[in-house]
Amino acid sequence: MSTVRTSRGVRFGPAPVLLGVLALTVVTLVAALGMTGGRALDLSPVVRWGLPVARVVHDLAAALTVGLLALSAWAVGSARPAGRHRSDGNGELAGVRRTMARYAAIAAVTWFGAALVVLVLTTSEIADVPLTTPGFGAIVVFTATQLDLGRALGASLVLVAVVANLAILATRVTTIVFAAVFSLLAVLPLALAGHAAGTQDHMNAVDSLALHLLGVTLWAGGLGALLLVVRRLGDQLVTVARRYSTLAGWCFVVVAVSGAVNAALRVDALANLTTPYGLLVVGKTLALVLLGVAGWIHRRVTLVQMAANRTVFVRLALVELLVMGATMGLGVALSRSAPPEAAEAFDPATILLGYPAPPPITVGRYFSVVYPETLWLSVALVMTGLYLAGVLRLRRRGDSWPVGRSLFWLAGCLTLVFVTSGGPAVYGRIHFSAHMIQHMTLMIIVPMLLVFGAPVTLAMRTLVARSDGSFGPREMLLAMVHSRFLQVLGNPVVAVALFTVGLVVFYYTQLFELAMFTHTGHVLMTAHFLLAGYLFVWSLVGIDPGPARPAYPFRLLLLLLMLAFHAFFGISLMSSGTLLAPDWWHALGQTDDAVLIEDQQTGGAIAWAAGDLPSLLLGLALLVGWFRSDARETKQSDRRSDRDGDAELRRYNEQLSAMSRRKPPA
Repeated sequence: MSTVRTSRGVRFGPAPVLLGVLALTVVTLVAALGMTGGRALDLSPVVRWGLPVARVVHDLAAALTVGLLALSAWAVGSARPAGRHRSDGNGELAGVRRTMARYAAIAAVTWFGAALVVLVLTTSEIADVPLTTPGFGAIVVFTATQLDLGRALGASLVLVAVVANLAILATRVTTIVFAAVFSLLAVLPLALAGHAAGTQDHMNAVDSLALHLLGVTLWAGGLGALLLVVRRLGDQLVTVARRYSTLAGWCFVVVAVSGAVNAALRVDALANLTTPYGLLVVGKTLALVLLGVAGWIHRRVTLVQMAANRTVFVRLALVELLVMGATMGLGVALSRSAPPEAAEAFDPATILLGYPAPPPITVGRYFSVVYPETLWLSVALVMTGLYLAGVLRLRRRGDSWPVGRSLFWLAGCLTLVFVTSGGPAVYGRIHFSAHMIQHMTLMIIVPMLLVFGAPVTLAMRTLVARSDGSFGPREMLLAMVHSRFLQVLGNPVVAVALFTVGLVVFYYTQLFELAMFTHTGHVLMTAHFLLAGYLFVWSLVGIDPGPARPAYPFRLLLLLLMLAFHAFFGISLMSSGTLLAPDWWHALGQTDDAVLIEDQQTGGAIAWAAGDLPSLLLGLALLVGWFRSDARETKQSDRRSDRDGDAELRRYNEQLSAMSRRKPPA
């Protein structure tokens, strides 16, 4: 393994650095738990102290795995250190990338082992049974398959196993990219395993914690990965460090904002900051400020001096990594400590919804009530910011971009915010008719506006291609657009099938009820509606590049078939006397099935009518595209005729003449 030498001759190897971070993290954890007392449970010492220590190892290994894979996949180029001549530009895993993959495999196996220990000790804690209890293995399996907390830990465990296998078997850079994606996905279920899932506002608590975990693991893990391979990077170090610095800046913003939201939901009042739990929050905040200052110094000082002197960067990075370790220790302590008591929510609807039940629906309230949903609000803000940044970059270099496309994109983002944080979202879980309005908007209106914004075309004109063989945003986008997977999904026949069959599968199985009862299901439902709708619209009238599309008449036929199926779906809901997801409506306190079925039938009418106007607009867009395509072909044919003197027409006339001469006399 590589080592780092400072100007005084002190050598830092990976093992001492990692052990130092681990030791400081554990010390911080023990001190914090000593201050708060942890959870007031009568646990055995193995569980009482083994579980938080296992969580520390788990979190550090997770961060290092994510950081190694992310930097290897997206920041490190194919250049080899001095003296090496073989290139990995053909996609084979070689050089420093291979080293990082080996380190990531070790970290992922450690992550898996720690995750397994966390699952076992968590089972002992929540079941209040010793580890030596006969049949304890069956209790662990029950926890991992039947309890929400166990399912979250089990899902993460399975994803970590996939990451470990990919890292161990990887021979190409593409495999590392998939491993990096799965490692980020493995972090997300952990948001369901803490206090966030138990707060009254559990939707925003879980969303903010998920964003917080992603930001922390990328930030801390990326820095740890950079220090592990700092000497092996050779001439790439400055470039990779600058790319990591950009990533760390985004992570800082994500961690700060999501942490503020999560802390506000848990602490509830400023007076609670003086409680032991509140003091830990203050400690984490101060550590975040220190890390922000260190990041600013990196960008302003050390990155400028790195080419001539790496010592300053390494020293500051080591201190920064130690502060990150201590901060993660505080985070584990917070997860093991009870937050200040908040007012109990006795209303069953409020408990199920995760937000205060709104007043009875009216037209005015439908368009005025607001309940910000952190995840989709963040997605819309990022989409808006990146798009506007791309337009500004084009204009600064003197290029133009159609104003209409920008307006379409902004309208799509605003509509997404309204439909996920406004009346459609608030009342969509209380009334089926309101839910259907939200569904139709997410699946048709928002995708249509976004597709007409042509985001891929804008990105291809603004993103800079990398020349060092690394997998940057432009390279990722090109690989995705030309992938076989997208060629299949982007086929209009497949897109229409996903759009239509998805309706039946979702509403006429348990998926609808699952999406209403669980936050994860609700998020996946929204994502499915958006992606299926985007694929459908893009495959028919998309401006952005993609797989070859069939002729316009066939696409128009597919649109008519979709419209007919949509009408059939709406009519089936209007005529059905079977209530969908009855347990959900009854749990909300709505027990009059006749009223519920009437509202469901109203939702069917909305589904039938809602597709008409958007389908008309899509049909007009198809006709306009058809007309423009014919016009382009005609113009190309005229230009070709001007160049070759109507050679094609002469050949056609000569063929007719030859046929006429061969025709036998009557």
